[in-house]
Amino acid sequence: MFRHLRTLQQISRRTLSSSARRQLENKVPHKQKMFQEDNGMPVHLKGGTTDALLYRATMALTVFGCGYVLYALIDAALPKKKD
Repeated sequence: MFRHLRTLQQISRRTLSSSARRQLENKVPHKQKMFQEDNGMPVHLKGGTTDALLYRATMALTVFGCGYVLYALIDAALPKKKD
């Protein structure tokens, strides 16, 4: 039993420590330049189409949520008719 545990420990250590990591390109300077550029756009839309879609979806959910809260408050405040 201990031998199997020791073998598993060696295998896991070997796979974690000897794996080569991919070198990723540093995108921070490019993003900094893009977001600091003075082009008249608000910062929350400078990311492109994805940012615009996320912004619109957030605004739609916010308006829907506010409307639903108002409906729930009015529904709770008005008495129900008993038939």
